[in-house]
Amino acid sequence: MKRLLATLVILVLVGFAAFKAGVWWLADQRMAEARQALESFGVLHRGTIRSGIEGRVVLNGASWQDFELTQPLDIARAELDTGSPVSLLAGLADPSSLPTEWTLRLDGLGLPLDPTMLRNWVTAEGSDSEGVQALFVLSCAPDPRQQLGSGDLIRMGITAVGGEGFLRQSPEGIHAELNTISTGSLELYWPGSRLRFQDKEWTLSDGAEPLRLTLRDGGLMRRVAAYCAREAGVETGDWASRSMDALIAGLEARGLEASDQLMALYRQWLLEGGEITVSVQPGEPLFGIPVRADMIDEAGRSWDVRYNGAVVPDVYLTEVEPVVQASPDVAVEPVVPREDPGTQSWYPADIETAGQWIDRQVRVTLSNDNVVEGRLVSVSERELEVARVVAGGEVAYPMLIRAITNFEVWRRGRAQ
Repeated sequence: MKRLLATLVILVLVGFAAFKAGVWWLADQRMAEARQALESFGVLHRGTIRSGIEGRVVLNGASWQDFELTQPLDIARAELDTGSPVSLLAGLADPSSLPTEWTLRLDGLGLPLDPTMLRNWVTAEGSDSEGVQALFVLSCAPDPRQQLGSGDLIRMGITAVGGEGFLRQSPEGIHAELNTISTGSLELYWPGSRLRFQDKEWTLSDGAEPLRLTLRDGGLMRRVAAYCAREAGVETGDWASRSMDALIAGLEARGLEASDQLMALYRQWLLEGGEITVSVQPGEPLFGIPVRADMIDEAGRSWDVRYNGAVVPDVYLTEVEPVVQASPDVAVEPVVPREDPGTQSWYPADIETAGQWIDRQVRVTLSNDNVVEGRLVSVSERELEVARVVAGGEVAYPMLIRAITNFEVWRRGRAQ
C-alpha cells in the first residue's frame, strides 16, 4: 500500500513537472513567433513565464518598445486564463484550438512620457496620410495648428500613463476594458464577435449587433481645456470654438456637415468631459455614423449616442459640397534691415540655422500673426521650443517650423 501511494505521488509530481515544462516551452515558442511577427514594428520582451494548474499562464516583467516611441510600454503582469490545464496546453500548442471562453488580463501597464516621444495626437502635419485636414485638433499654443502633445501632458503634471486592461472572449461576444490612472478609461463590448487564429494570423469576425464603445475621460478634458486655453492666451470657450472650427473644416474637406446636436455634444465634451457611449459598425463607411442626403431629410437615422447615461437625439452628418482650403500663391518675403555693429537689435535669421542660437533671445512670428518672444530652448527637424518667463518660472512653447513666417535673434549687428 505504501509503495502504491509512493508511486502515485511520484506520478503526480512527474505529471505536474511535465505540465509546467510543457507550458513553459509552448509559451516560449508562441512568444518567439509573436516577436518575429512584430519585429518590423518594435521589440517584444516576454519576461519570465509562470503557469498554474488551474489553466493559466503568466508573463512577469514583459515590455513592448515601439520603434516610433522613445519610451517602452511596460507590462508588469500578463495572464491568459483558459479555464483548464487541458485547454491551456491545447491553446498554446495551436492557438486556433483556444476554447470558446478565455480571458487575457494585463496588470501594471506603464508608459513613461517624454517631451519628444509624440509629435502630436492626431498627425504631426495636421492632416492624414492623404493630405486631408485632420478632424480633431486640440491646440495648446499660440499657433492654432500646433496640436496637443506629450510635452503638454508633462507640463500638466501627467508624466506617465499607467493602468490595467483585460480582454474576455465568451460565447456572447468580446468584452474589453482599458482603465488608466487619472486619464480615463475605454470599454468595448461587441455581441456575437469572435477573435480567432486562422492561417497563422488573428482575425476578428463581425458581431450580430453593433459594437458598443464607452469612453470616460476621468476629469482629463477639464484639465486639458484649462491648460490649453491658458497656453493659447484665450478663454476656455474660445479655445473650444477653435477646436470646433477645426472639426467643421475637416468635415467640409470630406464633403460632410455635422448636425447642431453633434457640434453641441462635441463642445460639451471638450469643456466638461464625462462618459460617452456610441454604437460603432466597423465594416460600414464612417463606422456607421448616419449620413443624410440633405438638411431637409428629417426621416434619416440618428447616431446611437449616450452622454452621461442620457440619449442624445439628432446626431448625424449631412452630405455637402466639399470645400478645398486654398493656400496663398505668393509668399511675402521679410524686409532685411541693414545691420549696425554698434547696437543690439532684432535681426532676422534663417530658420534652417536656428540651432546655432540656442539659449539666445529670439522672436518668432507665426502664420496667424501671433508673436512669441523668449529664450530658444531646442530645435528639431519639425519644431522649435521657446521658453518664456511666467510667474517667476519658465514655460516652453513648442512651435511647428512650417508655421513660422519670421525668425529673429536679439544680437549685435555685423559689419557689412
